Formats: sequence, structure tokens, C-alpha cells
Amino acid sequence: MSLYKCGWFGIEELVSPDIVNLGDEAWELFDEKLLITLDRMRNVYGPMTINNWAHGGEITWSGLRTIECPYYNALSQHSFGRAVDIVFENFSTCEVEQDILSGPNLKEFEHITTVMYGEDYLHIDVRNGERFTVLTA
Repeated sequence: MSLYKCGWFGIEELVSPDIVNLGDEAWELFDEKLLITLDRMRNVYGPMTINNWAHGGEITWSGLRTIECPYYNALSQHSFGRAVDIVFENFSTCEVEQDILSGPNLKEFEHITTVMYGEDYLHIDVRNGERFTVLTA
């Protein structure tokens, strides 16, 4: 069995600086369904940002959240490697959410169980279960 790594994202785009030092082992902290979904989303929606700290940006905690994170919650899907917050370059978060909920790409994003859009990001997660939830920020 091989370790799934995103084709479109480097590990530094999904974790904080302290976790990136784990190298390839950091990929093991993520649910494979989330990583597959991220690659599919990138194929459909084009450039998108999760964390950009490694490229001089200010976003550090939109992927995996550890206890060092100011937004840490032990029960958050971010803490289990099953959630990310995404900023899209070419689409609004509302457009992507509506596409996921009712558009032709619903089958392609079958692993998504929860969506929530805020002012400038879309939260998705792949928590265990068959129910689909739409949260509001």
C-alpha cells in the first residue's frame, strides 16, 4: 500500500512550520479522502490556497491544526487531518459551495461531508459518516 500525496499541493501548503519538518511522514496525518478531494478540486477550480506561510504569506492554520494553533479545538476536523479552509483564485467561495451542493461536480466531490463558507474561504471536511452538513460561519 502506497502513501497518497497530493499531486497539486506540497505538504507545506497543508501544515504549519513545526509539522513540515516531519517530511513525508506529515502526509500520514491526513485522511486520504481529503487529499484526493483537494486534487480533484484543483483540477476543477484552478489555483487555490490553503496555507501560504512557506511562500511569505500569512496563512498558517487553514490545514492541519495542532495544539500550538490559536484556533485549536480537539474535536475539530482540522485536528484530525480531515478539513481545510480554501481560498480560490478564480471563483468566489459561494460559487464553489453552490457547485458542490447542486452542480455537476457533486459526484467528483463525493468524499465531502461538510461545507461552510466564510467571507473569504470555503471550509470542507471529510468527516466519517454518510450525512451531509452545510454550516454557516
